[in-house]
This record gives sequence, structure tokens and C-alpha cells, in this order.
Amino acid sequence: MSGRRDGPLMRSGGSSHPFRKSRIAAAIAVGVAIGCVFAFLFPDGLFSVAGPRRLVTADSKGGSSSSSCESSERMNMLKSEYVAASQKNAELKKEVRELMEKLKLAERGNDQAQKQVLALGKQQKAGPFGTVKGSRTNPAVVPDESVNPRLAKILEKVAVNRELVVALANSNVKEMLEVWFTNIKRVGILNYLVVALDEDTAKFCESNRVPVYKRDPDEGVDSIGRKGGNHAVSGLKFRILREFLQLGYSVLLSDVDIVYLQNPFDHLYRDSDVESMTDGHDNRTAYGFNDVFDEPGMGWARYAHTMRIWVYNSGFFYIRPTIPSIELLDRVAARLSRENAWDQAVFNEELFFPSHNGYDGLHAARRTMDFYLFMNSKVLFKTVRKDASLSKIKPVIVHVNYHPDKLPRMKAVVEYYVNGKEDALKPFPDGSGW
Repeated sequence: MSGRRDGPLMRSGGSSHPFRKSRIAAAIAVGVAIGCVFAFLFPDGLFSVAGPRRLVTADSKGGSSSSSCESSERMNMLKSEYVAASQKNAELKKEVRELMEKLKLAERGNDQAQKQVLALGKQQKAGPFGTVKGSRTNPAVVPDESVNPRLAKILEKVAVNRELVVALANSNVKEMLEVWFTNIKRVGILNYLVVALDEDTAKFCESNRVPVYKRDPDEGVDSIGRKGGNHAVSGLKFRILREFLQLGYSVLLSDVDIVYLQNPFDHLYRDSDVESMTDGHDNRTAYGFNDVFDEPGMGWARYAHTMRIWVYNSGFFYIRPTIPSIELLDRVAARLSRENAWDQAVFNEELFFPSHNGYDGLHAARRTMDFYLFMNSKVLFKTVRKDASLSKIKPVIVHVNYHPDKLPRMKAVVEYYVNGKEDALKPFPDGSGW
């Protein structure tokens, strides 16, 4: 600014310089003088809260006492202002803490809501009464072939419509495995794969032209795979299946004590994260019922209503490649790694337990399979074989999960449903002999 203002003056000629300098010097002198006067008269500033300071002279009567009284009053006023400000500050701090807590809660709720929006898509208005239905079908994850490129190539060849049957097996179940894949082939299922947990099983599958996948060495898995019993091997599937889902494939997980009588892919709904067969044996136990608990000591309130359902069978379920499905596998695998627990119990607890204080439940959609089509061995041996009308139903699969004499019962199921031998099931008791 000064450079632009001084330019024309410099061009008016050299004779103006002495005069301009004298005006500037005079202005500076006047400013300094006025500043000194104000500094003397108003040492606390021109706009001091206490007002201009009184000039004390030798002629002022009682000047010292007046100044002392004024200082005392000012100190008292400052103290009261400090106390009031401290109280106000404490109130403001409390309000800030409360607002921060509310903000955290709001962010937590917003995070959950945002996840739902991302999962379900565009927000919608509610329709008329009786027409509103929530979505239970979560979107599939984006396939990530970098997780396991070798498995990705195998699945590309084996899977049909990006879904397949998968079974884990070791040499301990070789005879049941043979019945398993023989009936799969007979039904005409092409999209199936055996995850071999030892070298003997891999060679056995290859010799029978059965699609097989042998994982890369992992001592934590391989030691159980080689020597583990039925339950130990069953627990491995939750870790192994994760890669299938990450690669973008839906999996129909199958134990090997299952006889296939129809193609299960023709009987799936595919509208939920998990679609599982049940251990239930009738409509109530399979699909849920209101179980009334009676406690006479409570008098008027003696009857307590509870909801009950028989568990899902973790040896036969269809699982889609969604975020809730992968979270389910992670939860179950993590618990099995640190707890001495049965995988089926943990599987159901994670699927069904609701959110509560200190625990966030799994938000996975689930569907129970038709228990006459996806039949457990209790339904078959205790009910169906004794009922003329039910005996005419042809199941999709029969899972020999309720009985320890699995192999002979599997063979009897084949004789009964495939070869038409009507008395094939008669030699077996409803339950087990022990």
C-alpha cells in the first residue's frame, strides 16, 4: 500500500522532500505525547472494566485509604467472578461429557445402521399394512481369488452356478466315503468335491475319479486331519470352508454318513445365509414351538412361556458367500480353537443367541430344511418306516446322524430306497444298542 501511495509524490519533484519529512516527524511526536498522557491517566487501559483509574495527588484528602478500599472491593469482585466462572466451567464440563457419551452411542448406532444400508441397498418407504416384508437375502461378497489361486482353479472346473457339495474326509471313514460318492454319482450330481485330510484319502479319491482337493501343509489342521475322530474332523470344516466363501462360492457342506437319493440343488431356496437340515423329528421340534414351563411356587405366575427348537445339524447345511456367513465361520472356528466344545453346539449358539449386554449376536438369515426331504435317521427309523403313507416319500438325502452303526444303516437305506427292498430297514432298532 505505501509503495503505491508514495509513487506519485516521488515524481512531483525533489523540492517536496523536506516539507513531507517534517510533517511526518511532527505527527510522530504528537502521537507519542498523547500516548504518554493516556498511559499515565489510564494505566489499566482505556476500556478497563473497573473504569479509569483516579489520579492520586498530594492534595487529595484520604487518598491512601480510598485506594486501599478500592483495591479490596476489586479483589472481592474478582474472587466472586472466579467462583462463578469455576462453577460455570464445571457445568460445561459435565455437559461436554454427556454430549460425548451421546455422540458415541449415536456413532455406534449409526455404524450399525450404515452396515444395514450398505447390505440392503437403497432406503425405501414402508408400504401399506400387510404388504411389508423385510429382506433376508444378503448380497454375496466380491470374489477374491488371491486367497487361494490353486483352489480357485479347481472350483472353476467343478462348481456349477458357483455352488458345490463339499465333504471333508480322512482314511478313517473310507468305507462310508465310498457309499457317499457312489450315490452322488448315481444321482447325477457333478458339482461335488472331497477335501482330503490325508494322502491316502487323496489317492483313494483319484483312483475312483472323484474330484479331490488336498490342502497345502498346515500342521495345525493336518495333525487333526490324519488322526482325528468324527467330531474333531467335523470341527475343521469351519476353518477350511472360509476360503470357499471368500472365493465367491456357495457350499453345501456334507458329512460322509449321508446317502444321496436326489439332487439337493433342486430343492434349495437360497434366500438365507444358512439353510440347514434339522435334528428335529416333527413339525414342533424341527420348526419351533412355544414350550410352557410350570413353576407352581410362583402361584399366579407359575406358567412361563419359552421358545424351543431342535438344533441345526452342522453336518449338512447350505451356506452362501456373504459377510454374515463368513462371520459365522470365524466365530465358530475361534471358539473351537480355545474351548473344549462340540462344533454343532457352538454352531447353533452363534446362529441363534440374540444380542444382549456384553454380546453382539450374529445377524445372519437362516432357513430350516424340510425334515422329510432332508431326513435324519431318527425320523426314518422311528417314524417313517412304520408309516405306510410316509414310506412313500422319497427323501433327497438321509443322514445317519442319530446312530453309531452308520455304515450298515447307510447300506440298508440304499437297499430300501434304491433297490426297493421293503424289509431292508426292519433289522435295526429305533435307537442304538448302547
